[in-house]
Amino acid sequence: MTIVKYIIIWFGLVILAIINGILRNEVFVKFVPDLCAHQISTATGLTFFSIYLWSVSSFWNIKTKTDAVLICIIWLVLTVSFEFLFGHYIIGHPWPVLLHDYNIFEGRLWVLVLLWTVFAPYAVYKLRKEK
Repeated sequence: MTIVKYIIIWFGLVILAIINGILRNEVFVKFVPDLCAHQISTATGLTFFSIYLWSVSSFWNIKTKTDAVLICIIWLVLTVSFEFLFGHYIIGHPWPVLLHDYNIFEGRLWVLVLLWTVFAPYAVYKLRKEK
């Protein structure tokens, strides 16, 4: 397994997440309240990520369950690190604002995108293996 290939694939998710955020901030919030815009953005993010991951899975060829789990762990570390480090130190969001998007009890559903990002390599591995 080349880890570099899976890190490069992960960067595609970052690009999609940025596009999805722009879509939320420039389109959705013009028509619905902020919380609803975030919820719609979660659905579009899940859709974008799923289409992208299924597309690249035709050539990424995860060979073993162990490889799939390793990719899941790598993507979890990369995603959380990026979100919090980039969000805080580059964009300048305070920590409470960054943590707020993870509060599912307030209707914030972003954690679902994080969970899908983490478990998608294993799910795709299982689906592709059964074909």
